[in-house]
Amino acid sequence: MKILVAEDHEDTTEYIRRGLAQAGHTVSTVRDGNQALMLSMSESFDALILDRMLPSLDGLSVLKMLRAGGNRTPVLLLTAMSRIADRVEGLESGADDYLVKPFALAELIARLNVIVRRPAAAEPQTTLRVLDLELDLSRRVARRAGKRLDLQPRELMMLEVLMRNPHRVMTKMMLLEQIWEFSFDPQTNIVETHISRLRAKLNAGFEQDAIITVRGAGYMIRSTCDD
Repeated sequence: MKILVAEDHEDTTEYIRRGLAQAGHTVSTVRDGNQALMLSMSESFDALILDRMLPSLDGLSVLKMLRAGGNRTPVLLLTAMSRIADRVEGLESGADDYLVKPFALAELIARLNVIVRRPAAAEPQTTLRVLDLELDLSRRVARRAGKRLDLQPRELMMLEVLMRNPHRVMTKMMLLEQIWEFSFDPQTNIVETHISRLRAKLNAGFEQDAIITVRGAGYMIRSTCDD
């Protein structure tokens, strides 16, 4: 494979370059985001390895620009940022995989092999629709029956989680993990409070409740007219 490695740390760059070369791959290396963007747009590569914290232009910006320009080359993001929100942001921006530093070279090569074997990705979904609800993921705008809803960031996140799982009950713990990144129940009513606020905004001017409460289990978005 012909691989571009964009990494500003000299030792890490050489570690990756040497390992990939020993595995039989052709490797090009750059040290900043602008170089990565220009080279990946002017040459054809089988895969890109992008450090997220590149100078001049960060790896996430490089990724977004490539995807916006229609470049579908498989991308592995390499980063020291390990929070769930960081990984989600990278994947939703178009990365095919995400590897956190420190890493084993064998795992990096294995992950590269996997993303290169995958069929070409379909165009990313930009709008979610469930019944009369619509959520524009790029603009972060929600509407019901064409009426724009004034939602706060956490309310938008909660609506997105529910709309991505229209036939699934989302428990309190699931919502805490995906929206607040809690891996434990903090014994607060934060979920109930946000569900109540979201429900009030979704239902204003409408007869049918957009959110179903499944007692003792959790919540789900209404996905059929006769629920």
